[in-house]
Amino acid sequence: MKNARPEPVRSRLSVLLAAALLIGLLLLAWLPAPAGAQGRPNTAITQMRLEQSDDGVYLSAAVQFELPSLVEEVLDKGIAIYFVAEAELYQERWYWTDRKVAQATRHMRLAYQPLTRRWRLNVSPVPITGAAGFGISLNQNFDTLDDALEAIRRVGRLRLGDAAEIGDDPVHQVMFRFRLDTSQLPRPFQIGVVGQADWNISAERTARLALEKQR
Repeated sequence: MKNARPEPVRSRLSVLLAAALLIGLLLLAWLPAPAGAQGRPNTAITQMRLEQSDDGVYLSAAVQFELPSLVEEVLDKGIAIYFVAEAELYQERWYWTDRKVAQATRHMRLAYQPLTRRWRLNVSPVPITGAAGFGISLNQNFDTLDDALEAIRRVGRLRLGDAAEIGDDPVHQVMFRFRLDTSQLPRPFQIGVVGQADWNISAERTARLALEKQR
């Protein structure tokens, strides 16, 4: 009489994987929801202004947002957070799609300085991730976190380009975006913030703005 054939290895692996998946689903059902999953911070762009001066065309904007307590805790631990403001300006064309004539980006790094007990804000046109970004950044120091956040909320005089390049149309279409950039956080934090609404601080607005000329 022949011996019984052994169970195929592939079949055993399938059973083990199915059991592991079932255990994982059961654990997820018992785990509490991530912090901040019940709500999302309210972020809105409340003002936009397009202005032309002798040295170029500038956009100013105001952003309304509140910093969740979870993000404040990260700042208190000495971890910097980053914001990005982006603007694109389009020339309207009735005979074809609008043409993008200018764009600009502003990077902002906010960090707490334990030695001085002050808040430092770095502002740069390029990502502030190394010597290059810090080398051309403008630095501001604030006594309180609220003062530093007010400076971030007021995106003033973002230079879009020369007036000759942009054109003399009286009205332009402008798209403005503002966001908290989690991609510049330390790697462990990037993994931890996935799916947490507290870190989803972002807003976008498109508007037709009259080009105001400085006198």
